[in-house]
Amino acid sequence: MNAKERDALLAKLQARFERHESRHAGTTWSAVRKRVESSPAHLRALLAMEESGGEPDVVRLGGPKGEIVFVDCSEESPAGRRSTCYDRAALDARKEHKPAASALEMAADMGVELLTEAEYRALQELGEFDLKTSSWVKTPPAIRKLGGALFCDRRYETVFVYHNGAQSYYAARGFRALLRV
Repeated sequence: MNAKERDALLAKLQARFERHESRHAGTTWSAVRKRVESSPAHLRALLAMEESGGEPDVVRLGGPKGEIVFVDCSEESPAGRRSTCYDRAALDARKEHKPAASALEMAADMGVELLTEAEYRALQELGEFDLKTSSWVKTPPAIRKLGGALFCDRRYETVFVYHNGAQSYYAARGFRALLRV
């Protein structure tokens, strides 16, 4: 990432940070910027989140004190990360009509994590997300071992968690990323 791209990304992140102060009360942009600028890997991950439609912002999700957490705050599951099955094993299990990628592999390539169900629910306390789409969330190994995977959305003013075969994929299902800085 060159200096011009870095500055443009930081300007977008700062504008979003200032527009949504309620998501991160008590955190200053200067502290966030300093931490983000100290790591090229974090900058690349944030750029990937932004370019795929995630609209990353700093949020409070109950992590360790002093931790800065960015999460996709786009209204719907990021458009550039939809139509993915859950993981590589699910992708390999599909006989035909394979999606282009899996959520876990895409997240790893971006340098981010999928949200857990608890983190997804905490995000929903900050606004209303996924009213028309859904997002894969980290699936417990016991469920994944049986072939399933979990996803969440918000309907009827309620956050729902569902299951599906991990190999399934839909145009309206993607994943939300989390980056710890």
